[in-house]
Amino acid sequence: MTITAAVSDAIDPAPASTSLRGLDWINFFLAGMQAGFGPFVAVLLADAKWTQQNIGFVLSVGGLAGLLSQLPGGELLDLSRSKRLLLALGAIMVAVSAFMMALWPILPVVFTASVVQGLTGSVLGPAIAAISLGLVGHAALAERLGRNQRFASVGALLVTALMGAIGYFFSYRAIFFVSAALALPLLAALGRVHSTDIHFGRACGQPAHHAATPPPRARRMSLFKNHGLLTFAACLFLFQFANASVLPLAGEQLAYRNGTHASFIISALIILPQIVVALGAPWVGQEAQNRGRRPLLLIGFTALSLRALLFAAITSPPLLICVQVLDGVSGSVLGVLTALVIADLTNQTGRFNLAQGFVGMISGVGALLSTTFFGLIVGNFGNAVGFIGIAAVAFFAALLAWLLMPETKPSSGKKEPLRST
Repeated sequence: MTITAAVSDAIDPAPASTSLRGLDWINFFLAGMQAGFGPFVAVLLADAKWTQQNIGFVLSVGGLAGLLSQLPGGELLDLSRSKRLLLALGAIMVAVSAFMMALWPILPVVFTASVVQGLTGSVLGPAIAAISLGLVGHAALAERLGRNQRFASVGALLVTALMGAIGYFFSYRAIFFVSAALALPLLAALGRVHSTDIHFGRACGQPAHHAATPPPRARRMSLFKNHGLLTFAACLFLFQFANASVLPLAGEQLAYRNGTHASFIISALIILPQIVVALGAPWVGQEAQNRGRRPLLLIGFTALSLRALLFAAITSPPLLICVQVLDGVSGSVLGVLTALVIADLTNQTGRFNLAQGFVGMISGVGALLSTTFFGLIVGNFGNAVGFIGIAAVAFFAALLAWLLMPETKPSSGKKEPLRST
């Protein structure tokens, strides 16, 4: 089954090259800002003599806040005419959170900062996708998302390396000052994106509308009748349920076997996929436009299954690092296709961002459950069984996509409106 698009995006003037270059650097600096959170938060708090229980508590609270705000964040993006303003406010809030953590690493302050960062994180990524769609339109979205992913991966890679060096030579608190300072070039890049270039209707999946009033929208409940969207959400749930545990389990295994040298190996396991994504994401965007979305999705899900099977069988660190190339394959595919497939499935509904929030919430639940579930499996049956279980879940995601997921690339034939249900 192929989804057909409605109105051509070519009726509107092309965005200024200044706006497109500004979007490049927004992706770069935003990924760098967000690199300061996650593992670096745990390191900062451990250095401040926090207990493991309290560290786990604030990290879980931040993740839960991000999860619960996905749907409201999507609704807000659909309603807001100024996606740039929301992105700017979110970046400022992330910078303030980083400053708070660096200056006062005490429980009430870190708790608040973690919640704020979680809440804004659910808006920032979808806002980038919405601005991209508003700038270039549906027809050019695949290649634009590939370019976005390249700049984000390069930004995360370079800033993570910089932060690691800063933490080593100065202090862990300095990492968060750098993260906050990156808000300045991010806001400068955002200022280069012309607001008039962001088509209001296109940015929420209603390309025929560009008036000051909100565009016509399908009913919210129509999303839950969209077979393709529900299938895609289920596939991403399974993918994140499997994927979120691979690196933590591999890291624990390496730590037990390699002691202090494990940190260098884990760093390589993190860095190599980012390099692959930076190199491969633009190609994924081009292939998604030329050949379709479904074959690439199958490649991304199958790569995770194969990676988990190889992790179950391999213990040599150099070989494990080589296997991590497959993580870059999955990252390239899902990094580009997630927003693209949602845009395909919600075209003409005016609910693109709400659908992003819905899919983000479902996949986030999968990631949240993953480490607990597979941690129990590994604790009772060993690492090999745990990785085989991960491979089975990823294979089921690929099987579900193969059997039920439609090809969502708009056909090149006669274009008709997509039904909201």
